[in-house]
Amino acid sequence: MILYAEVPSFYASVERALDPSLTDRPVIVGGDPRRRGLVQDATEDALAAGVVPGMTMEEALQRCPRARAIRTYMPRYREVARQVRACLRRRVERFEAEGLSGAFLDLSDLDEPAHVFAESLRHSVGAELRLPLRAGIAPNKLLARLAAEAAGTGTLEIKLGAEAQFLNALPVARLPGIGRHTEERLAQLGVRRVGELAAIDTAILAEALGHRRGLELHALAHGQGDSRVRGERYPGSLSQEATLSGVETDLTVLGEQLDRLSHGLEGALRLQGIATRRIVLKLRYADLETTTRRRTLAHSVSTAGEIAAVARSLLDRTQADVRPVRLLGIGLSAFSRARKDDRQLELFPGRS
Repeated sequence: MILYAEVPSFYASVERALDPSLTDRPVIVGGDPRRRGLVQDATEDALAAGVVPGMTMEEALQRCPRARAIRTYMPRYREVARQVRACLRRRVERFEAEGLSGAFLDLSDLDEPAHVFAESLRHSVGAELRLPLRAGIAPNKLLARLAAEAAGTGTLEIKLGAEAQFLNALPVARLPGIGRHTEERLAQLGVRRVGELAAIDTAILAEALGHRRGLELHALAHGQGDSRVRGERYPGSLSQEATLSGVETDLTVLGEQLDRLSHGLEGALRLQGIATRRIVLKLRYADLETTTRRRTLAHSVSTAGEIAAVARSLLDRTQADVRPVRLLGIGLSAFSRARKDDRQLELFPGRS
């Protein structure tokens, strides 16, 4: 079975998590209303008031005057997406990210009921990151995604043999790739529900939509989809770097900067429940020449002190004491599960 986990209204949900005062207020995320900016995302209560992604922010605020309008800020959303993925990734062996807001999880090796696991996952994301999570469980990716959409703010499982019962009543527009034009063509054939699409003769679909397209939609209507989760448990690499306010040759000052970077990387490792065996030091001199030094360790490490100790030893193998340094960075790879359970980190520490 496959689980599709998704943070609904991702941008708007992130803004609410960042500012708890918005919990009971509609949120609309998009461009500048004064410059005909467009809506990119909105919370459920704003959508219920008539806000539609793609309309102007000005019109959206007219339809939902109580809403808080917030400018889109992608760096924030990418960072939160990284933390959501980390929370999900440490729970399964195979994990495949899907955009910023969702991911497919392979439940093949699960030793507990899938629904129980999904509810535990939803609780973890809510407790750690203060974000809502909805989950769909099904035999393939298509059905898992549709189940998550139908789950609202909870979990919905489609068991083997119940695929048609779930699909038949859905509007055809819920299937991926069916836009307004295709929906209109299908309506002309008397097809408005997925069950009707599954029952129609493929020759009629081929004549109306083309042979290939007709067969694709017929397969979707029968719940046929990819059942492979492509992706690994661990990220390929983690890194942090800092551009110095000036150029520096003092090894003490550079070492302190490496300590700060190492603390940030410790948090990233702890969040994902992993440790590293390969540490890379990146260094850029004032003349913009960039060099790297690396070490592969016999045993995995995960603490800031361990990472910093290796990074400092790599720094000693550079010309940092005689050539001014402009930038420092540390990269980690060759990950494995951490030896001990790590503390869970909050996305917004110190806030209540």
